[in-house]
Amino acid sequence: MNTPLAERMRPKNLGEYLGQEHLIGPKGALTPILKSGNLPSMILWGPPGTGKTTLARLLAAQKERPFYQLSAINSGVKEIREILQKAEQNGGLFTNKSPLLFIDEIHRFSKSQQDSLLGAVEKGSITLIGATTENPSFEVINALLSRCQVYTLNPLDKIQLQELIANALKIDPEISNKKVEILEDEALLKISGGDARKLLSALELVVNSLSEPIKIDNVTVLEKVQTQMALFDKNGDLHYDIISAFIKSIRGSDPNAAVYWLARMIEGGEEVKFIARRMLILAAEDIGNANPNALVLANSTFQAVNILGFPEARIPLSQCALYLACSEKSNAAYEAINKAQRKVKETGDLSVPLQLRNAPTELMKELGHGMDYQYAHSHENNFAEMEFLPEELKGQRFYEPGKNAKELQLRKFLKTRWKDKYGY
Repeated sequence: MNTPLAERMRPKNLGEYLGQEHLIGPKGALTPILKSGNLPSMILWGPPGTGKTTLARLLAAQKERPFYQLSAINSGVKEIREILQKAEQNGGLFTNKSPLLFIDEIHRFSKSQQDSLLGAVEKGSITLIGATTENPSFEVINALLSRCQVYTLNPLDKIQLQELIANALKIDPEISNKKVEILEDEALLKISGGDARKLLSALELVVNSLSEPIKIDNVTVLEKVQTQMALFDKNGDLHYDIISAFIKSIRGSDPNAAVYWLARMIEGGEEVKFIARRMLILAAEDIGNANPNALVLANSTFQAVNILGFPEARIPLSQCALYLACSEKSNAAYEAINKAQRKVKETGDLSVPLQLRNAPTELMKELGHGMDYQYAHSHENNFAEMEFLPEELKGQRFYEPGKNAKELQLRKFLKTRWKDKYGY
């Protein structure tokens, strides 16, 4: 049999479903819904392997709903319309039981693809369940999000993962028929990262690579899994180690190392938006005003990869990573906002100087709001020296330009304006 263990162990009913007590437990958010006759459209948000697909299937079975499934990776508007047409044709056969459409990785759908669902969800001709590993507030259009309940799924905890292993050894015929003994489970649990699918895949891999009697310990697991599974782990420690290596290589101006770690992430199946988002942050944090174009390119890259997706997205990602690695570096903007925030926490809500306050009414003007404000463009060189900070912070310098060509120019400019006040 070629069916993976994770699929063979998929729960057949809600009683077999592990985890997510906050949703389907006695006091779970979905429990009253399951007891009622209604099932709202919803978004299931959580890491891989937390049971989003399984829960959608079980909800459909519990409510005796026709079940349709699409993956946003390989489906488009055409496939959506075909299913919506089927759902509407069958609607008369299922009174108060509209078909359930499950869309895996709904965050990968474009705006137009998500728009195509709105009418059917609004009319109730389908009940939509979307699954996403990304924050739906950012990845699902507002019009669709407002028509759906959002439920968060959590990674499985240690006890639940151990129960999953025990069930596999006891229930699955292909494993229970073998002499398998778990001596240590720490490596299996760590590799899983709370992902049930990953845990069962690792367990099956180890069992199939050993001869009976099979004794599983940490050393054996690491040896077998690391040589036969991808070394990039999207949820475990290695995930954070590799993104850390990528960022530090760019910060350290090593384009060769940067593109290597980028390749590791791509080959390991990392989300394209995650990589692009990290470069966007780095462009501001580690390059900043030493090269303002870095942020522009990083933002353009983020937009481009959202349109392209893999495999083509690897090219702009590579271009951006190489550019950022080869750029001059400055963390002055990062340090400036850190300093300013520390001062805000230390001093609290200081009053805005009267000359800077808004004065939309005569009463506010009479109270001195906006009085003595000097409009910079009315003065020579578009500059008028006045106080812009609260009185208590007079002369406080937060921005320290870096020692690079661009920021040396900025320092020179600031010196002509604020030498006496801030000491540039």
